[in-house]
Amino acid sequence: MRGEVERLLVVSPNWLGDAVMALPAIGDLRRRFPRARLIVAARRSIAGLFLMSPLVDEVIVMEWSGRLWSRRTRRADIAALRSLDADAAVLLPNSFASAWLVQRARIAERWGYAADVRRPLLSRAVARPTIRVHQAEYYRRLVKGLGIENGSLDPEIVVQGHSIERAGEILRTAGWNERDFVVMAPGAAYGGAKRWPAEHFAEVATKLVREQQRQCVLIGSTADGSTTRWVRALVPEDIRGEIIDLSGATTLDTLAGVLALASACLSNDSGAMHLAGAVGVPLAALFGPTRERETAPLARRGRRVEVLINHVWCRPCMLRECPLDHRCMRGLPPERVFGTLVDLMKHPEA
Repeated sequence: MRGEVERLLVVSPNWLGDAVMALPAIGDLRRRFPRARLIVAARRSIAGLFLMSPLVDEVIVMEWSGRLWSRRTRRADIAALRSLDADAAVLLPNSFASAWLVQRARIAERWGYAADVRRPLLSRAVARPTIRVHQAEYYRRLVKGLGIENGSLDPEIVVQGHSIERAGEILRTAGWNERDFVVMAPGAAYGGAKRWPAEHFAEVATKLVREQQRQCVLIGSTADGSTTRWVRALVPEDIRGEIIDLSGATTLDTLAGVLALASACLSNDSGAMHLAGAVGVPLAALFGPTRERETAPLARRGRRVEVLINHVWCRPCMLRECPLDHRCMRGLPPERVFGTLVDLMKHPEA
């Protein structure tokens, strides 16, 4: 394009994990356009992530779901994007809808992957990788295809002091006694196949309380509440008070604050797992049906992430529900996971 980009819009992926994995590519854009005002358009559920990023100058919330009949939110989003007066937009989602929105918003330069029959809507269309790559690398290859050099893979976010303070208040109200604690994320939105069994989480939590004198904090969305309540119910009654359930009780920034206060985190493959990696808490990530080579969590510079897998013939199947006996997850022993957490707490640095 002619001239320098003064206002650069980045359209975010729609899921928390994908948004975290997009941060290195956004960092590349920040370094290429250091004087530009970098604006991220994101869904309400993940907009808070970019408010924690020093790479981003402004965040706008998008409400349109992509459904044709949702005219009011669609028109509002187009108006909001048009008001930005952006010189260029980088589209991280592959969807036709994202390209159509920025085209309707009259943003002259629209850059993204040639996907979902949207090439005519783009001013610069980059060919998608011909091989499977990690999702962070997928976004970085888009940036590189635009002639912009790739830099660090560090997912740059900063958990503000007020978020940590508010997280402490939430924890104390729920029963935290200021002891060291381990965060556990036993849910996963993708489906039941991604979830390590609740009884395994309960067994590890019990050992952490009795052998390591740690409290355990269960996190997740409101939808994960049935899972976290079941994990807590499976813990022996005499130590159940040491298990704190915060499912549905945190916003994205206070969840980041909880993670920043934790000694370690144990998580299924989920958005919470990716956020934990970005925050920098020592992390044990449990992978079953999904491809760890494509979605393993990014580690904050200098911090440890351990990916735990039970290598069976049928994984990674990418199914939401297991048609067999869920051996990829059920066969991952609690003793191994507990040992990994203990080691992470003793040696948190990479």
